[in-house]
Amino acid sequence: MALGLAIVVATAGGAAAATTTSGPAGATDPVVRTDAGAVRGTVGTSHRTFQGIPYAAPPVGQLRWAAPQPPAAWSGVRDATQPGNDCPQTDGFLGDPASDTEDCLYLNVTTPSHTDGRKLPVVFFVHGGGFYSGSARLYRADPMVDRGDVVVVTANYRLGVFGFLADPALGGDQSGNYGLQDQQAALRWVQRNIAAFGGDPRDVTLVGESAGSVSTCSQLAAPSSAGLFRRAVMQSGPCSVTTEWPYQDGGNWYPRPRAVAEQEGAALAQRVGCTDPGTEAACLRKVSPATLLEASAGGQGYGPVYGGGFLPIGPAQAIATGQFTRVPVVVGTTRDEHRMFVGAIELMSQHVATADDYRTEVESVLGTAAGQRVLAEYPLADYSSPSEALATVWTDRAWACPAMSTDRAFAQYVPTYAYEFADEQAPWTLGGAPSFPTGAFHASELQFLFDDEQFPGPATAAEKRLSNQMVDYWTTFAHSSDPNGPGTPEWSRYHGSTMVQSLSPDGIRPVDLSSEHRCGFWATIDG
Repeated sequence: MALGLAIVVATAGGAAAATTTSGPAGATDPVVRTDAGAVRGTVGTSHRTFQGIPYAAPPVGQLRWAAPQPPAAWSGVRDATQPGNDCPQTDGFLGDPASDTEDCLYLNVTTPSHTDGRKLPVVFFVHGGGFYSGSARLYRADPMVDRGDVVVVTANYRLGVFGFLADPALGGDQSGNYGLQDQQAALRWVQRNIAAFGGDPRDVTLVGESAGSVSTCSQLAAPSSAGLFRRAVMQSGPCSVTTEWPYQDGGNWYPRPRAVAEQEGAALAQRVGCTDPGTEAACLRKVSPATLLEASAGGQGYGPVYGGGFLPIGPAQAIATGQFTRVPVVVGTTRDEHRMFVGAIELMSQHVATADDYRTEVESVLGTAAGQRVLAEYPLADYSSPSEALATVWTDRAWACPAMSTDRAFAQYVPTYAYEFADEQAPWTLGGAPSFPTGAFHASELQFLFDDEQFPGPATAAEKRLSNQMVDYWTTFAHSSDPNGPGTPEWSRYHGSTMVQSLSPDGIRPVDLSSEHRCGFWATIDG
């Protein structure tokens, strides 16, 4: 989750042939052989799980701020029953523990226990967390594997300053996208190894949520990622967003121009005392993880970098101009995205937003003239609290309307399916709740797709039915590039209208996203 206070092609560094298991692919044997060595996972009634498999060498020493390198091979059978280390990060809002361990480039594979010799589609999930928190271990894929007949891979990647520091001293225009390179290295691992787990390396669907969605947009725009996946799903991270995130002072987790990112990198080097240009890179690599986290505000504000290197142009421009890997896509948001962030601020600050807070924040972000127009369009009298009003303003401006722009851009070039998750009673996180109704908040849909340890999961019979329908949509898309299948309401392909598929326990049906979120009004504010 993001808190933004926060095909088969042999490519460079990859291989086309998969290794073989100790038995037939998909057998109940808990031991599988990868190209670096054998791993022993856990066998359940319906699926097998392999955790903590290294897909790259630990990014320490000279490999800190370097492209991921192959892991060292091992002899014997490696235990794969526990997840690997989380990447360096501070304590998460949802109770995720802090980590200062750079040895963190591990992935997890969940696969059906029996595949009858078939090679199944692969879902490769990229976690969110604003590019400064989160980990693959949070997303247990049992529901998707058991119901959808797919293989699911989740992977850690370098976060914050460790994953996205841009500095010419670290490699010119190649610096800044180490986290994206990690994701790509894990996708290449899938190409080489997933057949051994019963998966089809030619049939990979890249799925990302929040920062993972921004990552997916970036992988679509990265020329070197072409051929590593056949379709993509982007949840709550619209590709068209550039500067719309409200909290610029807290750092922007959307892609940054290289010039801006390098200025931020130079400032970080100054803060940790690496001021000599001749020794700057070596100096930075000697700074402790804890010091780097402290100096970078926990890694907030460090996202992908475009301009040369891995990302020649930004994802927004790439999607708008058709300069991306053209694969079928699913794109969507939640109806009340920003209630998560307003709620997080309230819980962390122990301050409930007031009418003055509402007015001050809107005008400070948008300017007085535009802010007053917005306050008139969203009068406090229409809402139960200033918090709900504030969340509605930023949901519409920073999430829903950019999602519609993203839908329209994709639909010019590729088959596109657009949605909005709309469970107004979506179970809140396992932590304390804020003072206002949280609705279909950011990341709330994840518990309908995964056994996600951050959330209690669907509570009512209607929510459990919706969960099954969503898993069916996502995995049917992974099988056929079309989410429609038996037992789910028809989901029409998006052709540039304002209608998207609403996913709600009260019924799945088309809704007018533009009308619901006043996108016509916002076009007069943002142009």
